[in-house]
Amino acid sequence: MTEPDQGRGWLARKVLPGGKEPDPRFTLANERTFLAWVRTSLAFMAGGLALEAFAIEAFPETSRKVLSILLVAVGTLISAGASVRWVSIESSMRQEKPLPLPAIIPLLVLGGAAAAAIVITLIALN
Repeated sequence: MTEPDQGRGWLARKVLPGGKEPDPRFTLANERTFLAWVRTSLAFMAGGLALEAFAIEAFPETSRKVLSILLVAVGTLISAGASVRWVSIESSMRQEKPLPLPAIIPLLVLGGAAAAAIVITLIALN
């Protein structure tokens, strides 16, 4: 076992092997960002659930189901992307490499824009 790995659990050594322990403030900031992404994903999922549960008469059934599934799927992908991003940033900090670009931002933008476009279209057609 190398010096930086002493005192770390087996999971930490497996997920984030080697490198130098970063300043705890940066690790905690990375964790707060991860939690913000998770809150965003939960908002998408809750929106999809609320649409399916409470907008029964507002939209046609097929459109409502498609939009609900889109929102829940985007929320799920954002949550998964947040996990991948947390690990890649933590690894980059440990290896003293540049931080990766946030690849989940385009997903968030496209998912939100698609959902908004569908809702606007459905409202305009009603």
